[in-house]
Amino acid sequence: MTFHREGVATLVLVLVLGSGLVAAAHTWLPEWAFYLVCVGVTVVLALVVNFFRMPTRQIGTLDPQEILAPSDGKVVVIEKVHEPEWFNDERIQVSIFMSPLNVHAQWSPIAGTVKTARYHPGKYLVAWHPKSSIENERTTHVIEGERGTVLFRQIAGAVARRICHYMNEGQILAQGDEVGFIKFGSRIDVFLPVGSEICVELEDAVTGRETVLARFPNA
Repeated sequence: MTFHREGVATLVLVLVLGSGLVAAAHTWLPEWAFYLVCVGVTVVLALVVNFFRMPTRQIGTLDPQEILAPSDGKVVVIEKVHEPEWFNDERIQVSIFMSPLNVHAQWSPIAGTVKTARYHPGKYLVAWHPKSSIENERTTHVIEGERGTVLFRQIAGAVARRICHYMNEGQILAQGDEVGFIKFGSRIDVFLPVGSEICVELEDAVTGRETVLARFPNA
C-alpha cells in the first residue's frame, strides 16, 4: 500500500492547516476543546490518507479475451445503449459507481492502443444521475485491443471536481496499467461490443485491475 501522487498537495494542505488549528487551540481554547480539535484534525487526516491510498495488486488476468474492471466500486448499470461519440452503434454499457471510500485510481481494462483520449468540461450532477455520463465533466478513452475495442469514460460526480488522466492518443497500454484518478466520488462507464459475455451483475462490488468485468465475443 502506498500514497497516490495526486493526493500529495491535499495532504500537505491538511497537515499545514491542521497544525495551525492545533497550535491555535492549544493557545486559546480550554483543554477539552483542544482535544476536540485534535480529534477532528486526526479524522480529516485519516480520511485523506484513506482516500488517496494506492494498493499493490496483482493483475487479475493477462487474457486478451477478458476485460478487467477499470476501477473499484459497485456495478450500477448493465444495459444495451446507443453510443454516439465514437462507435455510433449499439454497445453494452457497464457503469461502476465509486463512493468516497473506494480506491479512486483507474487501470486499463485491456491491452492495446489508445485510439482517442478526450477531455470534456461539464456539470457536476450526482454520479448516479442518468445524464451525468453526457453532461458532467468527463473523459472519453478508446482502447483497441487484440480481440476488440473498449470505450470507457471517467465521470466526475457532485463531489469529484478533478479528473486526472494519463493516456495519450497512440499510446500502447498493457492490461492493468494505471491510466487515471478521480478525486472524491465518481463513476466509470465502460462500453463493450454487443455479444460480450458480462461476468458481473447489478450491485456487484468490483475490484479494479482484478475483477473480470466481461469477455469479448468469440471471433
